[in-house]
Amino acid sequence: MEFRVLQYFLAVTREQSISGAADALHLSQPTLSRQLHELEDELGKQLFIRGHRKITLTEEGMILRKRAEEITTLMQMAKDEISLADRSLSGDVYIGAGETQAVRYLSCAAKGLQEEYPQIRYHIASGDTIDVIEHLDRGLIDFGLVFGGLDTSKHEYITLPVKDTYGILMRRDSPLAKKTDIEPTDLWDKPIIFNRNTKDGCALTRWLRKRLFELNIISTYNLLYNGSLMVEEGLGYAFALNGIINTQGSPLCFRPLSPPLEAEIYVIWKRYQVLSKPAEKFLLKLQGLL
Repeated sequence: MEFRVLQYFLAVTREQSISGAADALHLSQPTLSRQLHELEDELGKQLFIRGHRKITLTEEGMILRKRAEEITTLMQMAKDEISLADRSLSGDVYIGAGETQAVRYLSCAAKGLQEEYPQIRYHIASGDTIDVIEHLDRGLIDFGLVFGGLDTSKHEYITLPVKDTYGILMRRDSPLAKKTDIEPTDLWDKPIIFNRNTKDGCALTRWLRKRLFELNIISTYNLLYNGSLMVEEGLGYAFALNGIINTQGSPLCFRPLSPPLEAEIYVIWKRYQVLSKPAEKFLLKLQGLL
C-alpha cells in the first residue's frame, strides 16, 4: 500500500466524489478510479459505496480513513522535523491534556520558551486520560497531561507540584447544595454522573466505598463541560475537579468531598522516544519550572 494512494483515498473521502477528488489532485478520473480499484483489490475489501452523485464509505472504508489520517499526520510531522532541522530552532510541540488548571504550567513553559525560540508553535488537544494516552502511544502527540493512568514500562513522566481537588458539581437548588462538603453516604442513593475513566478500585470508588454496580450511575462524560450541561438540566450529580467549570453566576455549585480526595497530575511521554528539538526544549523548560 503506497502512501500516495492513501492520499488519493483521503481526497475521495473529503470530496465524496471521484470527479471532485480527481480535480483536486490534478488527475484524470480513469487514473484515480483505477488506483482506488487496485487499493480495494490489495485489501480484499470494498471501501466505497458508489452512488450516482455521492460516494460513501463502507465500514472497512471508515476504518481505513481513520488509519490513513493518522499516517498522513505522522508523515507530515516527520517531514516538518527533518526540513527544519538545519534552521534556527522552529517547529511544533503537540500536547494532549485533560481539563485542569495545571495546563497553566504548560502555558508558562511555552511562554518562557517563546522568548528564546519564537518560531516554535504549540498545539494542545483536549481529552480525557483515555484519549491522551491513545494519541501518545500512536505518536500523534509529544506529551500528555494526565491524572494517574501511569504505565512506567511505556512512559516517562514528571509529577507536577500541584494537585486537583475532587468534589461534586450540582445544581444550587439540589438537596446536597445545603451542605459544605459531601460524604460518601450522601451519594449512595443519588443519580451520579462519572467521568468515563471511572473503574472499580479507582480512587473515586474507593472513596465511595461502593462498587459501580451498587451505585445509580445515570451517565458518563469525557469532557466536564458536557457533564455540566447534564447537571444543569437536573440529570444528576457529577464528580468533578475544582476550578474546571466556572460556577460564578450560574445555576451550578461545587462542593468538595469529605474526607478530601486529591488527584496527582503528571506530564508523560513515550519511553525511548526520540523527541524533536522543539519538544526537547519544551521539556527542559518545563522541568526548570518545577
